[in-house]
Parts: sequence; structure tokens; C-alpha cells
Amino acid sequence: MYSPKIGHAHLKVRDLDRSIAFYERFLRLHETERVGEQYAFLTSGAFHHEIALQNVGPDALTPPAHATGLYHVAFEVGSKREFAEAYQALTEAGVEVATVDHFISWAMYFDDPNGNGLEIYCDTRNELDGRTLWHGDNIPLPPEKIMAALNS
Repeated sequence: MYSPKIGHAHLKVRDLDRSIAFYERFLRLHETERVGEQYAFLTSGAFHHEIALQNVGPDALTPPAHATGLYHVAFEVGSKREFAEAYQALTEAGVEVATVDHFISWAMYFDDPNGNGLEIYCDTRNELDGRTLWHGDNIPLPPEKIMAALNS
């Protein structure tokens, strides 16, 4: 019996250098390998790569919002403080971010420069107001609550 696990996400991008800079700046990944101007592989340090970027050129189409395909790639941070630091970096850079409290996690959703959906989240299941399972409940996660985590 085999037991597969996710090894990496492979994303198509319009501008390889711009995309590498985005992933390095906001997701703290670093480049481990580059194949000409076609491919780049980035990691947080645990593996050769968690993200593969493929340059498909500046005229590549963006998939329609309501089409099938990848919705987002999620990156977990270890605390609400780290979550707040990422939120602050993204919003100060003008990246549009949507935030949600899922009761099992704090989550923020945003797009990379190519429209690929990304999520940064922190697990809150062990918090006082956390839940063990997600029952489809969500509430807004206001910026003030997020930024208060910088002081904790």
C-alpha cells in the first residue's frame, strides 16, 4: 500500500524574477534552483522546494475566477504574532488581503502578482476560543485584532 503526500505546488507565472521576489519577500522562501528563464524552485528550508514557478510569458491568460483548478496554496505560520507580521508586511506593501477567523485558524487570503491564490494561516485550535473541527463557521477578523497579536 502506498501513501502519497504533497511534495510541492507548481505555479505558472508571467514574470519569473517578479514572482521570485514576491515569494521571497512575503512568504520568506528562498530560491534553491533555477533552470534558465523557465523554472525556479523555492523553499522555506525544509525541502529542495515547496513551490515550483514556471515562466509562461507576459501574455499568459489568467484563468477565470469561477473555473475549476487550483483555488490557493496555503502556508502555515507558527503563531498569531507571525501571522500579524505577515499581514503587516502584505498590507503595507499594498497587497489586497482578505482575513477570516475560521475558529480553527486565523487565515488571510491574497493573490500573487499572477493571480495565483495564496493563504497564510495560523492554527488556533488550541486557543481558549478555538474549536477542534471546522463546522463551516467564519467570522470577520478585523485588522485591530490581528495587530494586537504583535504585542503578545
